Amino acid sequence: RRKCTKDRSESIYEALFLRGENSDIHIRALGEEWNLHRVYLCQSGYFASMFSGAWRETNMNTIELQMPDENIDREALHEAFSSLYHKTMLIPTGRVVAILATASMLQLDELIQQCREIMKETINQQTVCSYYYSAESYGLQNVRTMCLQWLLDNLMTQHSEEVLREVNLDLMKGLIASSELLVMEVEMDVYTMLKKWMFLQLQPTWRGPRRALLPDANVWFARCRRESEGTPFLETEQGRAFVPVFQQLRLAYIICDLPSARVIDQDALIPPAWLTPVYKEQWLALLRAEQTRELGPMDIYLSDLQGNSMRCGGQLRRDEQSSWRWAGFNFSWDLVVCYTNRRIIFRRSALNKSCGLGVSLLWQRKVAFRLRLASLDKDGKAIFRKDTEYQMLSLRKDQELEVVNLENQDVVFPIYVACNFLYLPREAICRSEMLKPPSSKKTKT
Repeated sequence: RRKCTKDRSESIYEALFLRGENSDIHIRALGEEWNLHRVYLCQSGYFASMFSGAWRETNMNTIELQMPDENIDREALHEAFSSLYHKTMLIPTGRVVAILATASMLQLDELIQQCREIMKETINQQTVCSYYYSAESYGLQNVRTMCLQWLLDNLMTQHSEEVLREVNLDLMKGLIASSELLVMEVEMDVYTMLKKWMFLQLQPTWRGPRRALLPDANVWFARCRRESEGTPFLETEQGRAFVPVFQQLRLAYIICDLPSARVIDQDALIPPAWLTPVYKEQWLALLRAEQTRELGPMDIYLSDLQGNSMRCGGQLRRDEQSSWRWAGFNFSWDLVVCYTNRRIIFRRSALNKSCGLGVSLLWQRKVAFRLRLASLDKDGKAIFRKDTEYQMLSLRKDQELEVVNLENQDVVFPIYVACNFLYLPREAICRSEMLKPPSSKKTKT
């Protein structure tokens, strides 16, 4: 019975669509003409409205279609018309955007749904940007969300020049501002990535080995600096468009490291007027930490953590003991992150180590933090996630605290570990923005 139904469907498709037998309407578009049937075209919301309303084309036998969308081409229009006669369609990944555009114009809900499912299954570094822009244009919110998450996971981990070329200004601004960005290793790496991205946006024809991208970008920006007589690049005519993106950098966690601060000064991409208040704020924070002996943030404030926390990260390549510490960014906060026996532990231990600040010798310190773990497959999709949410913990000298336990969990290595830390809160914080834990009570430590 199935075979008979399939054979009948094929014969209808061949006779009515391919040969145009008994056609009662002709559609012209993009230099092509299709001999079709009103009863089949009425499956399209676009044509159903046209034939039942007061449109000029309602009673016409030949209709000229104007294509308002540059994504629509003749082949996509042909495939969309064929779907009205033939329910089974194989949509290649490279054609899904054009067919989605056509299905959206013609209001073909089933075809739109098929495109949606294909896009969700085939997000990778070759498709992610085109899918994101298409999902934004044609209202596929869940596909847009998945593409955005892919970019947050992979922008700093895959180092793909092709992705950097395709990410536009608005999208990059949102990515850099997000606290969900997987930063590897510290904020200075975000700046370095932005420098390469800006170079590729301005020089899209650049081709070369990956290791040559940053040196070539540095040479190009140095030449621009000489030609503009030392004007910071973001204040030049070419650079002004990129200002909103670079404003999302968390400069406070770049200038606290001497080699990074020197690179920022030598590159002269960022105007000094941006840096002066940041240096002042960090100096005052240093004085507060040293002279008032602040233990750290007393409450958790969502806006402060999302917009001002330190972003850093690392990679656990294998299931073996490991530890690391991000020095120079935390006013000598003697915090060590350890992975051992499938547990991630925060340890406070500065014994037998020289400490430049008295704050490191305080008997107790507080830190607001969030820890995220993710494993990605070969296409960059997350196959494992774990999130501690934002918390606050207090550590005494030589104390350690387990923050993540991966025992009895199906973990795939390597694992990316992304951290958000806030060691000292900003001076002025709106009390109404205090973050409430899931229990609606403050976290006590």
